[in-house]
Amino acid sequence: MTCHPRTRPAASPINLSSSSQHLVLSDLVHHPMPRSVRGALLRRVPPHPAQPIHTVWITNLKTERLHPGSVLLSWEPSLGDGMNVTAHLRLATAEVLLASWPNLHGDWTAVVHPTLHEVIGLHTALSIATDALHLANHMATR
Repeated sequence: MTCHPRTRPAASPINLSSSSQHLVLSDLVHHPMPRSVRGALLRRVPPHPAQPIHTVWITNLKTERLHPGSVLLSWEPSLGDGMNVTAHLRLATAEVLLASWPNLHGDWTAVVHPTLHEVIGLHTALSIATDALHLANHMATR
């Protein structure tokens, strides 16, 4: 399968006008994150790698709480000409390091897609199983 790169200006600006504005991750990956943000929030990753991953900038976690199952991506320029990318997963009681990818080049969304898609799907499945178990236990005590 081949993915056709999008054409874009070499120095397209990153829009931070609203933290609720959905942005396409592949449009952001060629530039360092703005200094005013902690990362890009992902709540859903489409099953097909060619489909766009929609994100929202997160500026301050004290006012913008992550929901369990959310992934926060962050990236910064590496010593080479690539990007160092990290992903954190929000669990019910903590935020954990999910993965890190050093020195990724170009549009790196296809590289991180499989991990992000599978982890978000697994978290959703475990959440449903946990809810079903709680419901079964509740019904059993009636």
